[in-house]
Amino acid sequence: MGKSLITLVNPNLVHPPITPYALDILTTSLESAGFDVEVVDLTFRRDDWWQVLREYFSGRDPMLVGVTVRNTDTIYAQQQRVFLEDHRKIIDEIKANTPAPIVGGGVGFSSMPFALVDFFDIPFGVKGPGENILVRLAESLYAGESPEHVPGLLLNRGGGRVDRVPLVTGPRRGKAAFTPLNTVTSYTRRSGHALKVDNLRYYRGGGLGNILTKNGCAYSCAHCVEPDAKGGHFTRRAVAAVVDEMETLCAQGVYDLHTTDSEFNLAVAHSKNVLREVIRRRESDPDTPLRQLRLWIYAQPTPFDDELLELLVQAGCAGINLAPDHVREEMLDDWKVTGRGRRYYDFSDVRRLVSRTKDYGLPVMVEVLLGMPGETLETMRDAVEQTLALDVTVAGYSLGIRAFPYSPLGIQLAEQCAGVRTLPGLQSDSAKEPIVLKPRAQCASVIEYERQFVFDDAGEFRPVYFLSPELPEDPSTFARPNGRWERSVELLWEMVPDSELHRVMLPTLPGITEDDNNYADNPFLLRLIQLGYTGAFWSHWPRRREIMRGAA
Repeated sequence: MGKSLITLVNPNLVHPPITPYALDILTTSLESAGFDVEVVDLTFRRDDWWQVLREYFSGRDPMLVGVTVRNTDTIYAQQQRVFLEDHRKIIDEIKANTPAPIVGGGVGFSSMPFALVDFFDIPFGVKGPGENILVRLAESLYAGESPEHVPGLLLNRGGGRVDRVPLVTGPRRGKAAFTPLNTVTSYTRRSGHALKVDNLRYYRGGGLGNILTKNGCAYSCAHCVEPDAKGGHFTRRAVAAVVDEMETLCAQGVYDLHTTDSEFNLAVAHSKNVLREVIRRRESDPDTPLRQLRLWIYAQPTPFDDELLELLVQAGCAGINLAPDHVREEMLDDWKVTGRGRRYYDFSDVRRLVSRTKDYGLPVMVEVLLGMPGETLETMRDAVEQTLALDVTVAGYSLGIRAFPYSPLGIQLAEQCAGVRTLPGLQSDSAKEPIVLKPRAQCASVIEYERQFVFDDAGEFRPVYFLSPELPEDPSTFARPNGRWERSVELLWEMVPDSELHRVMLPTLPGITEDDNNYADNPFLLRLIQLGYTGAFWSHWPRRREIMRGAA
């Protein structure tokens, strides 16, 4: 028996299921600190989750309950589905069955943590990586001490006030004396253990496992929340710990691992060292389960040299999800930039890299984000034509971007609205009146600032999106805050020749196609899993008609 019981709850009801890696990370640190940890996973019981909670808490009296929020919504402009009400119902059910205090966390939670502590009406929250913060909180509660001094912890004061305990700074160059991250030890990954994350079940039910080699991001891409949500610098995990974890997962039968780094090849020297250790073990031990590893990575076009490609192939890489985002210089300027505001690639880097991946036989998907500020019919057509000219397995296109409180784009939109005007391009399917955002300085609290990106003034869900008003939409679309850029979607489909549709993912609207490239409850992906396919969703996309015919 440990010091006390801590219960961690996964409220994610979306399928195909995605392994709640955060709960393995938190379990590792809490168990190392001497606590008993149990995981109540609702993903596989989404039709009777309340019964699961009632049965569990009828026989348990935890000291603390942690709830992870991976996503607030789909972040997909053509299907604006919000998950927060489902999460709140689950949290309310937890409250009804245990007096234990609740702490919220997770990357979705961290995109608007003050507002969500208030919305869920929970006493504690954690923004960003939280394993050491959670341990400190648990130790304080176990010792009967106040959590007021737990570095980084969010505290709900009630009455619409949430505070964050400052991180302690050290004597040198403002460096934090306390880090919320555990970078040294391998995270414990299990399969088939009761009341733990079951990694093999997730693999069989979702087709992918996951692995983290580093956390945070030092870049400042306009649309991205990760530097704010996970930390604005790269925190590298110990190489041996990462590869130990990969080996453990492969030994359990989880062979397809997808990196959960912001981008695998940023901080590229560390990425190469991880791959070298995988290769060393594969070559020195004929019995290592790493010989069955199939690694899938997210990557930026640079830095990406031939050495990295060679290491990826030798380490068992199965495919690369590449994010050039656009092809036009004027679109990428001030968008795809380092922390110092310098753009770090152009489209020639993408062409070169794709050409080299063909030499190595590595499948590639390129993802293009259309509809950012400045997008026109001309720039959209150019983006489609140039990316279709690439010899890649799949070209994926999205239209429109979710605006979050702390993404550079979200901050910019709020400043331009200045609390007095709406902006052309601000849109939400559920908006009932023009969307007017306030910059942080004009808001009475952090909660007010964050809430406006997902709630309207009446408290109804209204996630904020941006789609370029320079696209050739009907005037009536621009005139309505809930106008949908349907004409732009139709034009995008018209730009793709029928001969290329098999390898293209496009935004969808009812009546255009039977395809759907949104992840949440995707019919094709759900069928893939039923048929036993594994690996990245996109790798099977070109054969979707054949696969579905065979299934029928």
